Amino acid sequence: MTDASGPAIQVSGLTKLYDSFKAVDQISFEVKRGEIYGFLGPNGAGKTTTINMLTGLARPSGGSISIFGRDHTVDARSGQDLMGVVPSENNLYEELDGFENLSFCASLYGMRKAEREKRTRELLELFGLIAAGKKKFAAYSRGMQRRLTIAAGIIHNPPILFLDEPTTGIDVASARQIRQMIRQLNKQNGATVFLTTHYIEEAERLCDRIAFIVAGKVVRIDSVESLVEDMHGQHIMQFSFEGAHPQARDELQREFQSVACELVSANIVRIVSPERIDIVPFIRYFESKGIEVTEARKLQPTLEDVFVRVTGLAAEEMRKEKETKGK
Repeated sequence: MTDASGPAIQVSGLTKLYDSFKAVDQISFEVKRGEIYGFLGPNGAGKTTTINMLTGLARPSGGSISIFGRDHTVDARSGQDLMGVVPSENNLYEELDGFENLSFCASLYGMRKAEREKRTRELLELFGLIAAGKKKFAAYSRGMQRRLTIAAGIIHNPPILFLDEPTTGIDVASARQIRQMIRQLNKQNGATVFLTTHYIEEAERLCDRIAFIVAGKVVRIDSVESLVEDMHGQHIMQFSFEGAHPQARDELQREFQSVACELVSANIVRIVSPERIDIVPFIRYFESKGIEVTEARKLQPTLEDVFVRVTGLAAEEMRKEKETKGK
């Protein structure tokens, strides 16, 4: 039996140890039914370890997990019929075609032949893979493979879907398609979605609420709207340069200690201050260093600004991880 009124997921004091290393450190949170809940953090923050414990792929060292009111801590299999799981790496069979892969996954949930074939055709159409249905999975592009892997995760119409880094390493068009499908599953089917990502823009576009996780600890949970509202009163100015000046951030921070400086890229620096920013001292400073400013513009606060402020991690670090994982 499931609890028809409580949260979809309830986690308390969840901990995972690998010898003396704490991959996840006493985290607690609730996921409401029907929401898209994001776990946002850099690589190594504990996102995948958390999702593995929630889905029964890893045993917690401490704490408790409840999935739709079922105690998932003692019996990791107790809620698996309620879940769709899409791991960060594709887990389908390369020698099978799209139709065969989905039909096989459906058979694992006890679906009869007529039912699973009907459901397979529905999903191939929904995910734009009808033409590729008879192609071997190994011949699919990375974007197509991710779409089929998500289709396999929802073959049994689960009320909750776990997605671990669903758009990592795929092209922009495929990533956009997958985000649209996630929204559709959530809005039309009412599915609860638990999403891990290190893409700040992805979390901002998709999620109703977000948990920031760093070094195994959840440091902030709130809606995107509330998180961004907390940055009101902060003034942000962004300077773009001619050519690369990666040292500009550190030099600026030493010179202007009353503001926070962030290196957006090798030729872009962002300044954040609780006071209105007078750009004249900055322009003069850049001129004294022989740095040509091509653009100076005021920005509205974004989730990226909140993330940097709350976690102390520069957004540039997250972008580097994105580029690395995309290779």
